[in-house]
Amino acid sequence: VQLQAFGGGLVQAGGSLRLSCAASGSIFSINDMGWYRQAPGQERELVADITSDGRIKYADSVKGRFTISRDYARNTLYLQMNSLKPEDTAVYYCNAGVRVRGKGWDTYPSHVWGQGTQVTVSS
Repeated sequence: VQLQAFGGGLVQAGGSLRLSCAASGSIFSINDMGWYRQAPGQERELVADITSDGRIKYADSVKGRFTISRDYARNTLYLQMNSLKPEDTAVYYCNAGVRVRGKGWDTYPSHVWGQGTQVTVSS
């Protein structure tokens, strides 16, 4: 199973970006999906996540500015980022809790990370 993230870039403060993350491979089901970010010299932190039944959690720092959404049919996760601030600058990673198809009827759980996409917000 792979996660491919898209949509990062350079934007001025106050601008917007939309990140996408597509899951592919031998997927039986996907539970939680989320966005994390890591700024230089800092630990990776949760930005937002969404469960399989649609419950959403945001970091306090992005509430009211970022919106997480999910296309369950396409196994794709989105993050709409508005009113961006320089402190939002980081590499953004998507993550998913997945049940992977094994041999025959077997499935097994796995946590998968995407490759990261750089978001840079200039002041």
